[in-house]
Amino acid sequence: MPLSTKNETEGGLTASTGSKIRVLIVDDSAFVRRAIIRMFEQSSEIQIIDVASDGEMAIDLVKKLRPDVVTLDVQMPVLDGLRALERIMNECPVPVIMLSSLTGRGGDKTLRALELGAVDFIDKSSAGGSMDISGLARELTVKIKIAARIDLKKLKSGTTLGHVARTVPLTTKSTDTEIVVIGTSTGGPPALQMILTKIPANYPCPILVVQHMSVGFTAPLAERLDRLCPVRVKEAQDGDSLEAGTVYIAPAGRHLKVCRRSGKLFAWLDSFPNDVLHMPSVDVLFTSVAAVIGKRSLAFVLTGMGRDGAIGAQDIKRTGGKVVAETEETAIVFGMPKAVMEAVRVDRSAPLYRIADLMLEMI
Repeated sequence: MPLSTKNETEGGLTASTGSKIRVLIVDDSAFVRRAIIRMFEQSSEIQIIDVASDGEMAIDLVKKLRPDVVTLDVQMPVLDGLRALERIMNECPVPVIMLSSLTGRGGDKTLRALELGAVDFIDKSSAGGSMDISGLARELTVKIKIAARIDLKKLKSGTTLGHVARTVPLTTKSTDTEIVVIGTSTGGPPALQMILTKIPANYPCPILVVQHMSVGFTAPLAERLDRLCPVRVKEAQDGDSLEAGTVYIAPAGRHLKVCRRSGKLFAWLDSFPNDVLHMPSVDVLFTSVAAVIGKRSLAFVLTGMGRDGAIGAQDIKRTGGKVVAETEETAIVFGMPKAVMEAVRVDRSAPLYRIADLMLEMI
């Protein structure tokens, strides 16, 4: 199948297909463009309507074709992915999935793209060689379907919601809460940034976070948040002593659990269970915290697809801990918070711009 160039639209790609999700592919690699086109040639749900090889061409096609979803490469000539994304979100908003890699500053650029309004990203580090086409196709299919249902108003307001929240000064040490845990997925990195930039350095509890991400991206996430936040943020390591005023991001590919030795709390990284959908898993963290901390735990479930966190929230509630869910008003994807609200009677539900306040008030 021929690919479109800067001056022509690919023949046959723009034909209407009724209810199919219409996708524009933006990538400077002809190999990647062809691979993605082939993935969906026989799809009954997704149609590739055109391709672009640089950011300027992408903006023109978005305005002309009004796709349902755009996949956008981070590294491109003429106008790179970040500048193209910023213009797309300002001039012709559409759900965007970034195609990224960890080469160079890829991880940090990907996180910046999520902050600018991208829905999600896919790691294409292997795209230059023997790419796992079937695995990539499955992941891309799921994320395109999610992106097509995104409320663009939430994406556009995501970078400004944080200014609504007030920062509450913390003057007393916690007596009721020993640990705070957060679980999130799609839409999580900018949500975490919005929350954690408002938490003071003297926060009296450790904060443990599970963010569903590809292997290799959680360390750049922790480094970025550490630069931006008053609290210390780090990727959790096995055996870390869990200290107040520190945020521990679960590393992708490992479960984050807690254990207690000689009265002190420590991080425990584990590969069991290995038959769960996500590693790290929100359920696994919450269940571990329920068993070790019990009623002195406070859990937050934010934006994300699926049900991860619902079982763990039940365990936390069963042992007397508190559970808070983000409301549909601000959740980019309301799957995980909704599942938790259906599974337990949450102690509070709140929009994202109130979560930082609750982290300070409820301890």
